[in-house]
Amino acid sequence: MEVKATITFCYHDQKQAKVAYESLLPDNIGFLESYHDQNSVVCTLRGNSLKTILSTADDLIFSEMLVEKVLKLQNKHMDV
Repeated sequence: MEVKATITFCYHDQKQAKVAYESLLPDNIGFLESYHDQNSVVCTLRGNSLKTILSTADDLIFSEMLVEKVLKLQNKHMDV
């Protein structure tokens, strides 16, 4: 049975979404399909079991949290 899930990450602007997409891309090769759309990054996960999808989603969300922290640091640095 194929399991499919879609996760959408939304950002303040298109530039942040592009940075996030490019940052997540190397980690996603072979595991999911993703694309950058306006202020969002849309990721589609496919697998043969729910366990596989949940594991991939967990890795993706953890990586995205790191991207968010970098974007926040970048914004703070630009405000100074």
